[in-house]
Amino acid sequence: MPVSARERVLEAVEGLIAEGGLRAVNIASVAAAAGVSRQTVYAQFGTREEMISESIAVMSSRALGEIIEHLESIEDPGEYVVELLVAGRAAFRDTPALAVLLFPDTDNPIFDSEVLAGAVPFAEAFVGPLFERAPHLQERRADVMETLLRFGLSVLTLDSDLIRTDEDLRGYLNRVLRPALGLSSV
Repeated sequence: MPVSARERVLEAVEGLIAEGGLRAVNIASVAAAAGVSRQTVYAQFGTREEMISESIAVMSSRALGEIIEHLESIEDPGEYVVELLVAGRAAFRDTPALAVLLFPDTDNPIFDSEVLAGAVPFAEAFVGPLFERAPHLQERRADVMETLLRFGLSVLTLDSDLIRTDEDLRGYLNRVLRPALGLSSV
């Protein structure tokens, strides 16, 4: 099935963001990367912001779908928490353009200083199932959400030799995060 001009534009936006951040994205650069005219880009997307917004939505949707699929069969609450963070990091590593959502210096128009507060409703979709698996955490719901958001952001943005591979990260989260949340260790 042939790729539409809209899909080529969105792929070009993702590639440009991955290579140079949001600053690299403008109508001319996208048109050149997608192999279409500037008029085609304008016809598909009215503004640069609309184009970037849709590209981020497509990337996010793809990554979130992969994370949700990975988590569906996990019943153990501790394993769920560990795999949520491992899968989240893998999604960001597989889609480098998503990193612009985390760093203010990438000219990200949606970044603000209240990133944790804004992330809570988004995170609820992933963390909500944890409370079904571990109802005893419900009374500490706000603390659990805050802990997972902070751990999640650090896992996405900070790397070290201790957690370089997925298996290393799993081990670390099993040793540190599970006990911190009051979930049995493996």
